Amino acid sequence: MKRKLNLLPLIIVAIIFFALNAYVLSGLGAINQSGLLSPIFWVFIIGLTFALFFAIQQMRLQGINKFFQIVSHAFLIVFASEIVFAFFLLLGDVYRLLIGLSTNFEPGGFHIASRSNYWVDFAFVMFCLTIALFAYGITQGKYAYRVIKHTLYFDDLPDSFDGFTLTQISDVHAGSFTNPKAVQKGIDMINAQKSDLFVFTGDLVNNASSEIVPYIGHFSQIKAPFGQFSVLGNHDYGDYIKWPSEADKIQNLNQLKVYHKELGFKLLLDEHVELHKNGEKIILAGIENWGIGFGERGDLNKALQNTDVNDFKILLSHDPSHWDAQVKNYPSKIQLSLAGHTHGMQFGIEAFGIKWSPVKYRYKHWAGIKTENGRYLNVNRGFGFLGFSGRIGIWPEITVIELKRK
Repeated sequence: MKRKLNLLPLIIVAIIFFALNAYVLSGLGAINQSGLLSPIFWVFIIGLTFALFFAIQQMRLQGINKFFQIVSHAFLIVFASEIVFAFFLLLGDVYRLLIGLSTNFEPGGFHIASRSNYWVDFAFVMFCLTIALFAYGITQGKYAYRVIKHTLYFDDLPDSFDGFTLTQISDVHAGSFTNPKAVQKGIDMINAQKSDLFVFTGDLVNNASSEIVPYIGHFSQIKAPFGQFSVLGNHDYGDYIKWPSEADKIQNLNQLKVYHKELGFKLLLDEHVELHKNGEKIILAGIENWGIGFGERGDLNKALQNTDVNDFKILLSHDPSHWDAQVKNYPSKIQLSLAGHTHGMQFGIEAFGIKWSPVKYRYKHWAGIKTENGRYLNVNRGFGFLGFSGRIGIWPEITVIELKRK
């Protein structure tokens, strides 16, 4: 039976969207009184909206192409900038209303002043700044790599590993890259850390294993004395595109595993290795992707099989929801877990003591260090980008962690 399309949500969204644009146009009209403003504005908005619908239909049939990227990003920039403009315009209108109400008790009665050109100009400046911010995020921000360093203290760290360093990156999403030179800058920054160990916590590609091929020469440059290790993320399984057959999907995953080897990464699939130094050891374990809503494939028990409860353990697990669900209360203590997945939604603010991103409403812990029950979790903000071809406020991250004994 054909599923009936519920038009009510679409109608409500359409009404809100066009009401927003009508309100924005009323503000722009205070700046420019030209009779051409209104028709030009509506032709642009309606044209962009229809272009987005067409691009979405094409994307469903052919996948993400250049046209979809251009139109979707243009729509996002315009929509976000309009919201900012409308917000500041509304503040001014509310203020005018309150002033008007206060005059209700004075001789002459209720009166609302006209909009202040200064306030409308300010709202328009914020509108322009928002566009500029998105333009920076798309052209520069997505490759603006940051090295973020943490020093973590443990009372059960083997003496020989006091001062041991590891570098973590996550979420490469190689299919999104368009600037090999910029990517190489990130690779150089990774190697410049000269860490003892390198780890990658999943999502090497968006969908197809072939996406990493142009960048094998880049990421294979990464070397560390104790090795380079990796795990799979939810995108690595090819779950988000349609394959000719299940066999093709399986072949894609198998090929991706081969590419991990060509990169010089030891892929940990529900298994662990021992890292030895001066007769002492720590455990490095990695599981297949386990994430609430993104496939619970990994087997933590299998990954830690034949390890001792007193061993010092580091776990690579792509999705931070795994830490809350299983790891932080696992009977055999896992001292440090390393994850990624969230990207910090590639949008937010981390400045002036503020740490906020919309992704916080989906993930309890979405970036940086979290400690609970005597155990640590680090969520890397991602090396690459996906969907929105840019980053604003949440920059691509290279994490360096130093292990110290208390």
